Amino acid sequence: MERRVLISHERILERVRDLGRKISEDYRGKDPIFIGILNGVVFFFADLVMALSIPARIDFIKASSYGSAMTSSGQIKMRKDVDLPVKDQELIIVEDIVDTGLTLKCIIETLRIRQPAGISVCALIDKQERRKQQVIIDYCGFTIESGFLVGYGLDFNEKFRYLPDICVIEE
Repeated sequence: MERRVLISHERILERVRDLGRKISEDYRGKDPIFIGILNGVVFFFADLVMALSIPARIDFIKASSYGSAMTSSGQIKMRKDVDLPVKDQELIIVEDIVDTGLTLKCIIETLRIRQPAGISVCALIDKQERRKQQVIIDYCGFTIESGFLVGYGLDFNEKFRYLPDICVIEE
């Protein structure tokens, strides 16, 4: 598989710092819980939290709809739920990539039942090519029209997460 750099690591970090500043402004005086969607979000999540100037409580959910294919299976698998109580709390869901929107929609609905004070979404990549569920992304790093992306946590069959840049796989 050939890869082409789409977004350099330097550009990613610059955008993550911008997102951290904006979220910090919007949540000044609040104590939000940042909920990362594992596994792909790990690098983005760490860099984002370190770019904040406000206190941040963190937790994680593990959910996916891909398996080992390059297209979504459409089946959402929840493998880990949040541990912190979320009732009456401000939540910021942090996602690496929003593609079909199915996983994110499922997570939002699952959390909304628990009556948080509010739910916002921060996504590194908004990729609309295969969108099946409309979801609101309050804080977006990059909008990408198409292509299968790897690197900076994004994977293909658990490969390429380690790449510092975001690359497009070209067959």
